[in-house]
Amino acid sequence: MSDFMLPDIGEGIVECEVVEWRVAEGDVIEEDQPVVEVMTDKALVEITAPEAGRVTRLYVEKGEIAKVHAPLFAYEAEGEETASPAAEPPASSAQPSAPPEPSARPTGGGAAEGRPDKDFILPDIGEGIVECEVVEWRVAEGEVIEEDQPVVDVMTDKALVEITAPEAGVVSRLHVAQGEIARVHAPLYAYRPEGEAEAAEEAPRPRQEASASPAEARRAAPTTAPQPVSDGGEPGRGPYGRIPAAPAVRRLLREHGLALDEVAGSGRQGRVLKEDVLRHLEHGGETARSAATTETVSPTPAPQPAEQEVRVEPLRGVRAVMAKRMVESATTIPHFQYGEEIDVTELLALRERLKPLAAAEETRLTLMPFFMKAMALAVREAPILNARLNDEASEIHYLASVNVGMAVDSRAGLLVPNVKGVERLSLLGVAAEVQRLTDAARAGKVSQEDLKGGTISISNIGAMGGTYAAPIINAPEVAIVAIGKTQWLPRFDAEDRVVKRAIMTVTWAGDHRIIDGGTIARFCNAWKGYLEAPETMLLHLA
Repeated sequence: MSDFMLPDIGEGIVECEVVEWRVAEGDVIEEDQPVVEVMTDKALVEITAPEAGRVTRLYVEKGEIAKVHAPLFAYEAEGEETASPAAEPPASSAQPSAPPEPSARPTGGGAAEGRPDKDFILPDIGEGIVECEVVEWRVAEGEVIEEDQPVVDVMTDKALVEITAPEAGVVSRLHVAQGEIARVHAPLYAYRPEGEAEAAEEAPRPRQEASASPAEARRAAPTTAPQPVSDGGEPGRGPYGRIPAAPAVRRLLREHGLALDEVAGSGRQGRVLKEDVLRHLEHGGETARSAATTETVSPTPAPQPAEQEVRVEPLRGVRAVMAKRMVESATTIPHFQYGEEIDVTELLALRERLKPLAAAEETRLTLMPFFMKAMALAVREAPILNARLNDEASEIHYLASVNVGMAVDSRAGLLVPNVKGVERLSLLGVAAEVQRLTDAARAGKVSQEDLKGGTISISNIGAMGGTYAAPIINAPEVAIVAIGKTQWLPRFDAEDRVVKRAIMTVTWAGDHRIIDGGTIARFCNAWKGYLEAPETMLLHLA
């Protein structure tokens, strides 16, 4: 039996009212069948069944309040309905009751008490997102979890999301292995709630005592059969004597006319990975098998040195989206580059004077807020750099707000969150937003709202030591600037004396369909003027 958790049904919505149940307890349901209508403070929402089965319990009565991420109803999946009666009759015989246990998806000791494990259903984790990659499990099977404890990190095509435990209990099964794809509204892991976990620990003891009374030979037989469940069991066999492999791997095997047992699995419990199949094909179908049986067949090492093997990693999540968008931008937008040098000596001195004041407000003051504020002021002189083309490239839309994006090298990949309404914020306000977005992006937890709506972008490649770069426009924006590292270089002053100045190189990329060289030069000169004489920004602050 599985619990259906009420998914996210709108931004900021944490509860809703059950308006009408379309089913009753005991009703058979089909996948995507309407089950219940709920009312949020914005709209009436229809909740559908995640899979076929039979409704066993309605947790929330009509007219009552249901909580998001809390159980809404319980159901037995189609396969469970036939499997559940088989678990009771073997009670008369001591050992034949063991084999039916794997066929029930919830499993666990709680089944003996009539309380099967609960499935945690992966909730909605972003608009339009239907699947995600499991990046890292923070817990293992059998581990105790507390309410709101981080359980797993998953990667969508936009950000890294941390999934927490809905309640305290014990993890009984991880349905999706690390590196594999999890589906929204499908079971992610199973667990026993706190009270049921304690009961489950006590329940197996009488069964063990009962099984001790038959002959020792009868007791030895079942213990040898399930041995492949452990990691040290028969190589290439999963928990129930089957070879585990993802659907994509099975499809790859079918494409090459291979059987699953022909490829030696290097994953947990003998799981066959995509890399195993590719290695098998690369070595003519023999090396992988010989490597798996080297210990039993011959002590000779595998003929191929490990250095020649190619590691294959699927392109997923943020990196996959970046690859797609960068190719689309580079092939559909005619880029042109414009470079300039900016003397930021006075800007560095001003920042040093203001840093203690910002620190008193618990805000880090970097150069980025100055870049953004100067850019918002320069847009007044060249508003087309804060515009965008419509899809048909027939209209230019001038945007009222300057939302400056900044490229952040996060653990999830390249993210570009943006500071909204830079023209309306104080320098300290911009600095606080830059700090918040940078910390969130590096942790992979930046929100979807912070990633949407950018109008112009900055790539601070100089923070890593680069001097020049040719950036690619972040469509549908029309311009981006790459900022190089600041270098102390000799320059002539007004009296022709050689002096030491802090010089920063910048490289612009513009959409040549609507921006020409003269336009970007005038814009860059205005921006440069504010940065070289930062006190002049005070004259234009609203």
